[in-house]
Amino acid sequence: MKHTRPVDRPLRRLRRAASVTAVAAALLAGLAPAAGAAGPEASEARAPSAGRHLDRAALQAGHDAVRDAGVYGVFSAARDGRERFDGASGTADLTTGRPVRADLRHRVGSVTKTFTAVAVLQQNAKGRVDLDRPVGDYVPDLLPGERGRKVTVRMLLNHTSGIEDYIADAFPSLRQGSTTSLDDHRFRTIRPTELIGYGVARPQRFEPGTDWSYSNTNYILLGEILRKVTGQDPERLIAKDVIRRVGLRDTYFPGTDPYIRGAHARMYESFYGLIDPPRDYSVYNMTWGGTAGALVSTPQDLNTFYRALLTGDLLPQRQLDQMRTAYDVKDETGAVVLRYGLGIFSLDTPCGPAWGHDGGVWGAGTIALSSPDGTRQFALGHNLTKYQRLNEAGTAFDPHPADAAMRDYRDQALCGRTVPQAPAKDSIEGPAALSPVLPALTAR
Repeated sequence: MKHTRPVDRPLRRLRRAASVTAVAAALLAGLAPAAGAAGPEASEARAPSAGRHLDRAALQAGHDAVRDAGVYGVFSAARDGRERFDGASGTADLTTGRPVRADLRHRVGSVTKTFTAVAVLQQNAKGRVDLDRPVGDYVPDLLPGERGRKVTVRMLLNHTSGIEDYIADAFPSLRQGSTTSLDDHRFRTIRPTELIGYGVARPQRFEPGTDWSYSNTNYILLGEILRKVTGQDPERLIAKDVIRRVGLRDTYFPGTDPYIRGAHARMYESFYGLIDPPRDYSVYNMTWGGTAGALVSTPQDLNTFYRALLTGDLLPQRQLDQMRTAYDVKDETGAVVLRYGLGIFSLDTPCGPAWGHDGGVWGAGTIALSSPDGTRQFALGHNLTKYQRLNEAGTAFDPHPADAAMRDYRDQALCGRTVPQAPAKDSIEGPAALSPVLPALTAR
């Protein structure tokens, strides 16, 4: 039996803030701990580095604070040089009361994008993919005409293509203010070309290369470019050239299998209160995420991956430098809130910039960040998503204590401390602005 709530006051408020389509377009981008206020003083601070040591008691207290703020279960891994911390707090399964563990496998959503970007840059290093060549040169049937000549591979990688996201068309009930299609499509297999077709059929958001807008369509297109230039299935290619190359044992693409192999938590989706009580979506066919967001991993594997990437084990220096050449993403006031490179972004922390990505799929949220030199990092997963609520005016998401608690945990893990956060803003322009770190802009 479905428990989708009818169109009521919360949904009407959601629709006043922005269209359901705009909200849906940000979903795969993820629900990550919001960044601390960005500014010159943060940008110029010393970058996170080894030597601060991991305060295990403080980190465990950080987990407990996230749980106490209302998230069912939270688990993470942190590293400082050779020193490691693995921790967890809360419940993995509300029915049985099973607790979460630090090493649970998890759907990591858009963290997948960094893996896909690495595979593309590896092909760039081999001379098979030119980042500034038109996408239409590689996949003319998928991005035809003038747009195929204007949009480059680099624009797909850094989300400056202007191509619309496919999420709202892949889950069409969202346009009618209902979440029924989340349940209807639980076991659906959908082809990458169909997902691309949804995004490409929509009008351009802006002239290619002139602005920034997070779109999962970009990364499904990149998967098909990999297929074209290598003759291999892109997910198998990423598994061979990225995942196995750094020895990740718990990271894989599930393909059409809706079940996660190995120990994992149930994954509960609230959809901003429209699904009440939150429903478990841990069993799901993730072909709708593909090379944009289907990956399964663990916090420990993600730390290994980002350390290998940032220390040069996966890419030549030239490609790594290209990856970290970022586009400034700004809020409605013009302040830079994060800097998006090629499948990886940086944001400011109390001890300087950190690099990584976040991700969110139905019921599963992830954030993975690292010091620029790869010495200190953390990755965190949680199993309740879109727990935020709109304010009474319907103009913004109210600050949620779980976001503040995860932000404090991030600062403790990366910097060895927590610091007072800037007061949250009262309003934003609406959820259309909320990607990829959702709802980061509301927390500044």
